[in-house]
Amino acid sequence: MKNAFYAQSGGVTAVINASACGVIETARRHKGKIGKVFAGRNGIIGALTEDLIDTSKESAQAIAALRHTPAGAFGSCRYKLKSIEEHRAQYERLIEVFRAHDIGYFFYNGGGDSADTCLKVSQLSERLGYPIVAVHVPKTVDNDLPITDNCPGFGSVAKYIAVSTREATLDVASMAKTSTRVFVLEVMGRHAGWIAAAGGLASDRDLELPVVILFPEIAFDQAKFLGRVAAAVKKFGYCTVVVSEGVKGADGQFLADQGLRDAFGHAQLGGVAPVIAGLVKRELNLKHHWAVADYLQRAARHIASKTDVLQAYATGKAAVEMALKGRNAVMPAIKRISQRPYRWKIEMAELKDVANREKFMPRGFISADGFGITEKCRQYLLPLIQGEDYPPYRNGLPRYVRLKNMGVKKKLGEFRL
Repeated sequence: MKNAFYAQSGGVTAVINASACGVIETARRHKGKIGKVFAGRNGIIGALTEDLIDTSKESAQAIAALRHTPAGAFGSCRYKLKSIEEHRAQYERLIEVFRAHDIGYFFYNGGGDSADTCLKVSQLSERLGYPIVAVHVPKTVDNDLPITDNCPGFGSVAKYIAVSTREATLDVASMAKTSTRVFVLEVMGRHAGWIAAAGGLASDRDLELPVVILFPEIAFDQAKFLGRVAAAVKKFGYCTVVVSEGVKGADGQFLADQGLRDAFGHAQLGGVAPVIAGLVKRELNLKHHWAVADYLQRAARHIASKTDVLQAYATGKAAVEMALKGRNAVMPAIKRISQRPYRWKIEMAELKDVANREKFMPRGFISADGFGITEKCRQYLLPLIQGEDYPPYRNGLPRYVRLKNMGVKKKLGEFRL
């Protein structure tokens, strides 16, 4: 009977811990097949440095509370493994750690780069002779993983952005006569505009609101944008602009590129909201405010989508079940069965079809003018933000769990990353 390794990677979400809960609770229900679940402290780094957490030291109540607790309970990281050919020592180290702690199952909870890491670990058996079953647990607020209909973590951030856009726009409407006329909200999304699209849900037939969206998939056209904002302000007296951090100009350059790179080699973005707000002020002379949703959008467990919570837990549970069947280099994927009523199920995707690939907004989801969403997009998004799954409250604040995270005694020497 082998032990399991679980870790969280990349930017955390409001529901990544629900996936952790699904993994750990399911493993505990299969005690005769899986021993302990060791969590890597700060993602794959915990495996390389032999910094393991013994989740068996946590009570059933504490693990269950992960389901309603945001962020990453075991710590996350942005660290991408190189290929076996480029850094064989890393993989030999993983084998040393796995062998020392009798680990035969590997669950990595993250986005596209994490899928790549999981795929590389899955090759340990074939390439280096160490038996391991590796399953990727999907997670990303960006909703950009292929194969799966949607990604755990996205539904909740979409709900947060839709609600925030509606509430902020009503605030602007109240003050537009003598104060702010344009509000700019910057949201996450380096290459895919799924989160920005959620801002379009703020306006509907029952409550029409002027919301202008800037997508990474649509090259920014200054003249058209200013014309669209001016028209909205003329008609309504105000408007809100939801802008994705990854918006690019016609030259393909990010409007907010700082010239820096993160640990995965991606452009370090930030500050597109003041760029857009400054343009509105300079060219249209309209009073404005801007804000960056930043960590707030992905940490907002208090307003998480119930659909998202259920799917996050289900993918964690399914990952363990797939591993027990010997399925290696795979990922639980969500398949939409029907729209009305909304129904879904978990299927299995091959990691080779997921790793290092991105799913962008279909052009048919973006309005003809490039500044809004279509009805088809609305019908895709709405089921994902449905339902409330409030955490317990005490003294007016959400009651979240903080695990003990007791470390496992190290058996090996130090390893330099």
